Amino acid sequence: MPTAVKSVLPVVLLGCGGVGRYLLRHIVSCRPLHANQGVAIRVVGVADSSSLLVADDVNSSGLDDALLTHLCAAKSAGSPLSSLLGQGNYQLFRNPEARSKVIDAATMLGRTTGLVLVDCSATYDTVNLMKDAVGHGCCIVLANKKPLTGAYEDFQKLVSNFRQIRFESTVGAGLPVIASVTRIVASGDPISRIVGSLSGTLGYVMSELEDGKRFSEVVKTAKSLGFTEPDPRDDLGGMDVARKVESLYPSELGPDAVSTEDFLESGLEQLDRSMEERVKAASSRGNVLRYVCEIGSKRCQVGLKELPKDSVLGRLRGSDNVVEIYSRCYKSSPLVIQGAGAGNDTTAAGVLADIMDLQDLFQKPA
Repeated sequence: MPTAVKSVLPVVLLGCGGVGRYLLRHIVSCRPLHANQGVAIRVVGVADSSSLLVADDVNSSGLDDALLTHLCAAKSAGSPLSSLLGQGNYQLFRNPEARSKVIDAATMLGRTTGLVLVDCSATYDTVNLMKDAVGHGCCIVLANKKPLTGAYEDFQKLVSNFRQIRFESTVGAGLPVIASVTRIVASGDPISRIVGSLSGTLGYVMSELEDGKRFSEVVKTAKSLGFTEPDPRDDLGGMDVARKVESLYPSELGPDAVSTEDFLESGLEQLDRSMEERVKAASSRGNVLRYVCEIGSKRCQVGLKELPKDSVLGRLRGSDNVVEIYSRCYKSSPLVIQGAGAGNDTTAAGVLADIMDLQDLFQKPA
């Protein structure tokens, strides 16, 4: 006997890049699993940087799975959302009207059935849109960490109702880092220190350099594998990890001075020799370089650090992340969380888990 639907979660997706497309594929492929759990995810709108595709009636229906599959294929091929015109029951709005239509949906659904606004973009431009959505009672789920790293007033607004925001995938892709820290703190066990490699991109870069590969070559490969942000400097500058950091490129190669294309074509090669020298110097001492974040009671340090090859962080390979959490209960033997820390598939799976974690807020009355 089929399981009765207990929760319907209307979703609007912002961003049709790698993570966004994988998320839509996961939602479609997990229909049977979610149905057995009495949950239905209804994708009522999908937006890219220029337009919004929205269901004709967001109150009762969403974009069908065939359309979502075609959408993923079209965006993978570089086609705009407008290329899907005539393939379903929906409306297409272009910017700036698209933004107002998202707010209309948030206003309508936020105070009735509810709405989950999912940000899988890689831009700061979604902050005001999400603040408006929060004001209308909507939930938000983030794969895009930028909205949480801007003005403190914006952060406060976004997390003003903490039960209605999820952002696990902004750290460690699908790893349960934030959930673990939250549980430890909630238990009354004070955390004294957190040490880790929190950027799958930089973890991949550092481990590949050990094999004698050029820095520029490794970064370009990481971008082609989907490990980096659209502009790799978002990762290389350390902004993927924290605000006060050691950047792996000088200010004269920064976004304000050099375009992304020029940085990839010629800027990266200027960093090869200095990085090669640092890798060799560490190796001569029996160490490896890792991009490490260390959070203590009074300060946070983020940057390149020499570590023994046989340490937990030193043994890290590829795009894996590892986090060590020290507390009263985990004083001499820290809680270690390790696994894939980058990749569109892994990150999208974490985003879907965050959406599902909101299901009790959308339960139908008995």
